[in-house]
Amino acid sequence: MTTDSLNINEIFYSLQGEALEVGLPSVFIRLTGCPLRCSYCDTEYAFKGNNLIAINDIVAEVEKYNTKYVCVTGGEPLAQKNCSILLDILISKDYKVSLETSGSIDIDNVDDRVSIVMDVKTPSSGESKQNKYINIAKLQANDQLKFVIGSKSDFDWSVDILKKYPTKAEKLFSPVFGDVEPDQLANWILEGQLRVRMQLQLHKLLWGDAKGK
Repeated sequence: MTTDSLNINEIFYSLQGEALEVGLPSVFIRLTGCPLRCSYCDTEYAFKGNNLIAINDIVAEVEKYNTKYVCVTGGEPLAQKNCSILLDILISKDYKVSLETSGSIDIDNVDDRVSIVMDVKTPSSGESKQNKYINIAKLQANDQLKFVIGSKSDFDWSVDILKKYPTKAEKLFSPVFGDVEPDQLANWILEGQLRVRMQLQLHKLLWGDAKGK
């Protein structure tokens, strides 16, 4: 048992909308707060709030659902130091845990069994200066490196980053919803013969911008 707590924006059950677990029923734990302000952010409602919940109670909420998949997201989860405690407990209970992070905070304290989904900030985000590129080399084969593409220049920049920082992680390219058409990004990937996986946001295709999906 632990007496530690986390500032939680929401806990909900839905289909995983992105990454390799797309389409799988999962519990999402969204932590409050983020040091970044990306132009394409779709979770601004998680920037602020004061809803401290004991980690034991968070885990109890997760256990109400019939799934082994848990996604810890934000905001920026690693901005709260107790996030690693939550991750460790979930792993100890045999959950398949993914962590969505910007990569602007060191990932050394994240258990190797957690699948890190690192969102490298492209120039159109306005926050590319916050990228800690040293984190890329720490990613393993069960991790994922995501680039959210808002323009052709974002795409070209992302290709250059992959050349400069080799990684064992799965590479994901996503279009910014409403800014880059899916077929545009698909054509760029094919023209460049890239070894990346294109993904769309399933939750937005199903529910639009509805909060909590």
